[in-house]
Amino acid sequence: MVSDLGRSALGLVLLLWGGAVQAQSMRPFETFRQRHGETRLNTRLEYAAGNLRLVPGRPAELYRMDLSYDQNRYLPVSDFDTQTGSVLLGLRPAGEGGVRVVSRSQLSQAATVALSPAVDLTLDVTLGAVSADLELGGLRLTNLQLKTGASRTVLRFSQPNAARCNLAAISAGAAEVSVLGLGNSRCDEIEFEGGIGRVLLDFAGAWSSSSQVEVKMAMGELTLRLPRRIGLRITMDKFLSSFEPAGLVPWGSGFQSPNYQTSARHLDLELTTAMGGVNVEWVD
Repeated sequence: MVSDLGRSALGLVLLLWGGAVQAQSMRPFETFRQRHGETRLNTRLEYAAGNLRLVPGRPAELYRMDLSYDQNRYLPVSDFDTQTGSVLLGLRPAGEGGVRVVSRSQLSQAATVALSPAVDLTLDVTLGAVSADLELGGLRLTNLQLKTGASRTVLRFSQPNAARCNLAAISAGAAEVSVLGLGNSRCDEIEFEGGIGRVLLDFAGAWSSSSQVEVKMAMGELTLRLPRRIGLRITMDKFLSSFEPAGLVPWGSGFQSPNYQTSARHLDLELTTAMGGVNVEWVD
């Protein structure tokens, strides 16, 4: 028979061994590619779970990803196609394993992805259960596709886009999403489709060009942060939602800013909401 002292000692050994296994399950991963005259980069980023930062990198490096991940549950992805100038980066689930209880350390996956600001960039991002901070200011973004699941995402244009963007299309499920500095995006068209959650669309920025914007929100709270100095027009199709058009005047089926006709830059916003509220904040 095992004594109480023996049982305690055995339990301590198992506890320490289990902690060591958990600590060893987190692995580092690094991948990068030097730039060899490339002028374009098509980037697909798929990140299943954890924390994610995306930032402008060094001009001489086409891309870089530094990652710490749970090797028992996930696999890093890095695949560059020299023929098409395309790269796939990210983190995917390993196998088809079911849900199991994990420790806090196993959930602390983190990645930093850096992309060259010296190439024209098309960016396709798919996020799972992720806390993401995506800084696109200063890159040469020509097209953006962003799809989020049950995530918390902050997308920033802290500096003006160095290229002209054709389209930024963002879709969010049960998520909290903030898109900041859209006036710096230089996107001709912006599309946002939200499911359930809290959304902030901030249109502050330099506004060197006009934009057509379409926003669809099913349920939740939508905040529009709108600049006073450009011409603004909003057309609406709303159902069971509240909207306070403070600072706007009636126009057709919607509202517009008093300076719409005289402004050199315009923001034309088509808004469709269901159950929820729409808040307007003004910025200079």
